[in-house]
Amino acid sequence: MVAKEELLAKAEEVADQIVRKSKHVLPHVARFCLISTFLEDGLRMYFQWNEQRDYMDASWGCGYFLATLFVLINLIGQLGGCIMVLWRFKVDIACAILFFIVVLQTVAYSILWDFQFLMRNLALIGALLLVLAESRVEAKSILAGVPSLGDNKPKTYLQLTGRVLIVFMFVTLLRLELSFMQIIQNVVGSILMVLVTIGFKTKLSALILVLWLNILNFYFNAWWTVPSYKPMRDFLKYDFFQTLSVIGGLLMVVSLGPGGVSMDEHKKKW
Repeated sequence: MVAKEELLAKAEEVADQIVRKSKHVLPHVARFCLISTFLEDGLRMYFQWNEQRDYMDASWGCGYFLATLFVLINLIGQLGGCIMVLWRFKVDIACAILFFIVVLQTVAYSILWDFQFLMRNLALIGALLLVLAESRVEAKSILAGVPSLGDNKPKTYLQLTGRVLIVFMFVTLLRLELSFMQIIQNVVGSILMVLVTIGFKTKLSALILVLWLNILNFYFNAWWTVPSYKPMRDFLKYDFFQTLSVIGGLLMVVSLGPGGVSMDEHKKKW
């Protein structure tokens, strides 16, 4: 038991060292990973303009004008929102735009009735909430000399909601198979999901999830190995960049910490 506690303490120390040494780079990497799915989809709207327009027209029978408007909104909204997030310009407005795009696509592509895609979109919304929480941290630091009446409650609840939503990505990775490796993957993944959700050993758990999700993403969603003429390439690319965005959200958790509503924060008061 003592050996396990020492091993866990050592692992936490390593995680803290990684965070400290990368504190100037980590937020930038997190934001870039997070907006990657919007960036890729915005560029796809540009390069596949006719295909996207024709697909919407055929799916909804909405006509040439509305189908074109849908593609245009997605293109401008996603690329504009990405630029605003990366430049940290009006981040709250950028997150609202990207949130609108997620909801719009959920309805337009009938994702609401597809459990796996719905869970991933909810995870994406969670990642956006963490970007919004980071922008509130920055705003607070600018006014560091101004007396505060209490905790930054909106930031705290944004972190909590973002943390809870982001683990939905891992629900889609669970498989009801009886193979030994799949059972281990399900058990370990579920434990890490719970730890991140309740905010216990958060930085260590989130870092392990980042590593694990990267391995799974590059193994299962290797879209670059599929010829460009095969439809599977687009499906894998979509999954790859959505997963990369959730990885960005987890890196944001590592950078910001779990927030006030977490076991890690309450442990400090014990």
